[in-house]
Amino acid sequence: MIMISKTSQITMHFELALEDGQLVDSNFDKAPAEFKFGDGSLLEAFEDVLLGLKEGDEREFAMTPEKAFGQHNPNNVQLMPRSQFDMDLEEGMIVSFSDVGKNELPGVIALIGDDEVTVDFNHPLAGRTLTYRVKVVAVSESV
Repeated sequence: MIMISKTSQITMHFELALEDGQLVDSNFDKAPAEFKFGDGSLLEAFEDVLLGLKEGDEREFAMTPEKAFGQHNPNNVQLMPRSQFDMDLEEGMIVSFSDVGKNELPGVIALIGDDEVTVDFNHPLAGRTLTYRVKVVAVSESV
């Protein structure tokens, strides 16, 4: 049976939960995900724990913020004039902004005041320890 290596094509079910058990994402009730090791679709630390697993293996592991989406950075929370927004806003809403290089930058509306809006540009899972559960469905060598 083939073990996952840095040249593998992997088919698997996965689940992502917060520290309190709240489910963030899962495909256990759907078709399994397929990806090529190292293609950038998964966090490097996530791929590292898959190394050596084989078809049928199931694992659960925790990832600290440093290995997942980083610590919450207070410098990524910005106050913006309310007048800059020409839409109805709700706290928790994700709004797309453009950075200096015209790249898309999503921000979460954290607080809405009369004159200012607090926008958090941290990844929504920054600062969180995450629990992953995986079940490897198939492993093959990439071509």
